[in-house]
Amino acid sequence: MSQIIAEKKEFLSTLREDKWWIGPLLVLLGLLSFIAYSTWAAWQGEYFWWSGTVNTEGFGGYLSPFYSPPLFLKEGMNGIPPISHALFGAWPDWLWWLPGYSPAWLILVFPLSFRFTCYYYRKAYYRAFAFTPPACAVGGIPQKDYKGETGLLLFQNVHRYAMYFAIIFIFILSYDAVMAFFRNGEFGVGVGSIVLLINPLLLGAYTFGCHSFRHLIGGKMDCFSCSHSAEHAHSRWKIVTFLNRRHQIFAWLSLVWVLLSDVYVRLVSMGVITDLNTWV
Repeated sequence: MSQIIAEKKEFLSTLREDKWWIGPLLVLLGLLSFIAYSTWAAWQGEYFWWSGTVNTEGFGGYLSPFYSPPLFLKEGMNGIPPISHALFGAWPDWLWWLPGYSPAWLILVFPLSFRFTCYYYRKAYYRAFAFTPPACAVGGIPQKDYKGETGLLLFQNVHRYAMYFAIIFIFILSYDAVMAFFRNGEFGVGVGSIVLLINPLLLGAYTFGCHSFRHLIGGKMDCFSCSHSAEHAHSRWKIVTFLNRRHQIFAWLSLVWVLLSDVYVRLVSMGVITDLNTWV
């Protein structure tokens, strides 16, 4: 028995006979692909908006979620909204150091901090990147001094605060989804409209199924039957629990869809593909 326990402590040692490594490998490839693409897309600073009309001063159009909301915009760039659409106007001189004059650098830090500290993603990248351990009943990288509770987890508590920013972005992207049904003030429906509508729905299912949100609306209560207000909290808690049980699938669906949303808007803005819509 002592020999088996000793073997389990060795790196990648296991008694499992299934293909346990497929899960961590897929997570590794999936997260690396998203990191590589999102970094490249943020670096571009162009082709993240499409209105399909010469008159760009009217409201409406497709805006990539990577660039929403556009805090500052640089004149002379291709495939971007007019300066009047920027929350704070033209690109300031003191932001000269940001690559590509890209407003994405000012935005992505908030949703990414929420995902990076997410309870599910912690398990996913701990296994896929740090091998601590790579899977259940599989030996991980030996650690002499474990300081998770006093070190790493103190940083991971940022999640409960990043959640509020994530909720704000749900409303921002929902507004973008509504604007995607307009072009120069004229109502219509395009493929991009549907793509950008699905995006906040999936992000909302992921965000509102978060463990921290579940705790916030009812999980912190010790007794659901002690008061009338507690009963209402229990009802809300059960709704969020439905999403929480599917947190993993919504985490991946929303991650993939936000990437595909940027890809679609970018390709349409560049003229690589044509958006099928009712405006034509």
